[in-house]
Amino acid sequence: MSPNSMPRNARAEAREVVGPQFEPAVLEPSPPAVGIGPHFADDPVAVHGGRLTTLSPTGAPGTVSWNQFVETRPDLANWVSRRWLGGTRRLPPVPDSLVTTRLALHRLAAYVIAPARHAANGKFGLRWTLDGFGTPFFGEDRQIRVAGNMLIDQRGASVAEVEMTSLAAAANFLGTDIDPDTAAEHDSPPVGDVDEVLDIDPAAADFLGQWYGMAFAALEALRADSDTVDPSRPFVVAPLREDENTSGFVLGQLVDGVVDGFTEQRPGDVGGQVRVADRHGVGVAEGRGHGVGHRPGPDAGDGQQPLGRHVDRLVKAEGGYLVMK
Repeated sequence: MSPNSMPRNARAEAREVVGPQFEPAVLEPSPPAVGIGPHFADDPVAVHGGRLTTLSPTGAPGTVSWNQFVETRPDLANWVSRRWLGGTRRLPPVPDSLVTTRLALHRLAAYVIAPARHAANGKFGLRWTLDGFGTPFFGEDRQIRVAGNMLIDQRGASVAEVEMTSLAAAANFLGTDIDPDTAAEHDSPPVGDVDEVLDIDPAAADFLGQWYGMAFAALEALRADSDTVDPSRPFVVAPLREDENTSGFVLGQLVDGVVDGFTEQRPGDVGGQVRVADRHGVGVAEGRGHGVGHRPGPDAGDGQQPLGRHVDRLVKAEGGYLVMK
């Protein structure tokens, strides 16, 4: 049974795995819901202090990184890498159906999932969750998430899931309304026919879930390096694709609609300069026309490589970018 078919608490799951000597920080939202602003969401990588040593995906000062932990517990390497906390992991080849699937999931996120959170606390943002994406916990410890081609609604200790079909069916399953007005404020694609079957390829949805995990791991490493970035500004990651065996990302910060000093012709069409924090698996790239930290595909050499150790030329953006505030 998939972990997503059961009630999720990412931090509690990590505590159970690592034992009583560590306080683990993770990359996914965990309950309970945060009912105060400004973010109305937990900070998964926050260091809580106390007598226990914190396990951190960013290797923040005073913590032990998950990479260091895996060196002593290689039996947990797969568990750690699946959650993008450390270790090594390879993205699969980019599916031909990536763009159509991404647009379908974008419509679902913008018009059904995010508005359900917005109705509860006025916040529209989503985060990476295991194998996909979803809301932070809101309301009565509710989380709505996507994993593969499944839509999951967790309310406290109860979990319901359904295979995704149309926007109307998803809204009915979640007991919410399709909201074109709120989504219009967030550079969303057209709502389209709410009764048509969404063109979602499970393989492409799985790829996106892995890519979001890789991207958010890199964003958190960037956020942790105060010498490189201004923590008060939003972070941006732009998806990239070079060929069937290589995919990557460009990281930067959003300043008055411009990404860290390089031009943005339209969402996803980026070029220029980016500086990426070099902290436990996120490489440094600086200069015009390059700045891509990526994992090699299955035909690239002798196997898995740590995230971002390879720097390559700026490649074609598939469109869209993520902003984490």
